[in-house]
Amino acid sequence: MEEEQAKRVARKLEAKKLKHERIVEAGGKRPRPEKTDNGVTVTTTYTAPPKNRKKKKIEPKKSHDQHHRFGRVMDHAPCPNQSRFSTLSIAIPGSIVSNAQTQELRTHLVGQIARAAAIYHVDEIVVFNDGLGKEIKPNFRSHYRNRGKEKDHRDEDRDENGGGNGADKKIMDKPEEGRREQDEMNGLVPSTDPHAFMARILQYCECPQYLRRHFFPMHPDLQFAGLLAPLDAPHHVRALDRCEYREGVVTEKRASGEEGGSLVNCGIRNQLVEIDRVLSPGIRCTVYIEPRAYTKPGKSLKGKVVSPSEPREKDGTYWGYQTRMASSIKAIFDEAPFQGGYDLKIGTSERGDVCVDDESFGKKHASQLSSFQHAIIVLGGVAGIEECVDADERLGLSGNDSKKLFDLWVNICQYQGSRTIRTEEALMISLAKLRPLMFSKHGPVDQKKSVRTENNLPPAIDFSDEEPSDESSCSEE
Repeated sequence: MEEEQAKRVARKLEAKKLKHERIVEAGGKRPRPEKTDNGVTVTTTYTAPPKNRKKKKIEPKKSHDQHHRFGRVMDHAPCPNQSRFSTLSIAIPGSIVSNAQTQELRTHLVGQIARAAAIYHVDEIVVFNDGLGKEIKPNFRSHYRNRGKEKDHRDEDRDENGGGNGADKKIMDKPEEGRREQDEMNGLVPSTDPHAFMARILQYCECPQYLRRHFFPMHPDLQFAGLLAPLDAPHHVRALDRCEYREGVVTEKRASGEEGGSLVNCGIRNQLVEIDRVLSPGIRCTVYIEPRAYTKPGKSLKGKVVSPSEPREKDGTYWGYQTRMASSIKAIFDEAPFQGGYDLKIGTSERGDVCVDDESFGKKHASQLSSFQHAIIVLGGVAGIEECVDADERLGLSGNDSKKLFDLWVNICQYQGSRTIRTEEALMISLAKLRPLMFSKHGPVDQKKSVRTENNLPPAIDFSDEEPSDESSCSEE
């Protein structure tokens, strides 16, 4: 065996020697073998290309190449081009989250609700306590909860090898309760309240992607946020878009000069936006930027702070939803953020008085569905709205009298093929059937306000499949 190994080493050295001699004979360049048409191998030397040769332009690699046979993908969400001053709210019990088995399923469930709200232009989501929810018991192995144990194991290994000190020993002797208290102080304990969990995920989905780092620090509830489908709503703008409105966070910097306003991070690359006033750092605001300002040179753009409802009131552009928590079904109406509360309350139940599928439904309730200012659709949990009303003692109503709380007591799916309809399914069905009746011809319009004419309409929507959205789940990293 030793002789064969020695012979093998000698052959390798001989081959290296011959190769070196061939390189020296070729003038220090490694010869390149080429095959001719006759199959004969001819050895040639490598010649470097001329230095003055024009370089080929390298085209930017597309994140994905999709060839659509029947049209292009929308580059922007369609705009109604008509003002909308009325609002649409939905109320959902947080107890539906505790019915899911794992953290991944809970996160995905709330993501479905957020997607439905964005698709059908919901302006407010109310997460209310129906008194029927159970505490969430995290049944997943979280690196937040086990990071201390892993550190203890490393310290034990170090002590066995003779390392470590008294401080490391104190960490090992630290009880589990003390570790939990420290996690609570740092905000790293998973939520056991299903309502708080749902509200946090809803707010995370609505927040533009470039602002999430500012408003949502690391938290166990967001461990599976990567599973959420992106909303891709109009206010989730891209870095290179020249939009009139952008969401931003106020920074600690201020523009130069006595009258200089605060600088806002609106997701524009290497540029901040100077607003017309001074705001406290860290708050979120909506900024109006003239399209011509994008072309002006400078490290900052000029803009002004506006109300988040201005895009909707200007041309009907959907600008996200607000998330609110309510302690009971009664608090949904008592704590309404609008002056005068909700003037159209719709309750959904399989025991509803009217059905949306009836031919006379649209004509009979046309006045109610078209003359409101602030409407709300309330959905029940696993047991329905009746159980929610029965559990709320402050209402003084029984479950059979639940319809007294609403202007319309509707059955959204009269001949359902399943014994039960899940809340997230009922939400999609309700919005799909009711919203066209509530916002026919782009919804109720305040005649006192100015209506856009043909002369000041925005340009037509371009459709493109060349650049996917920054939030697209199919983009390659």
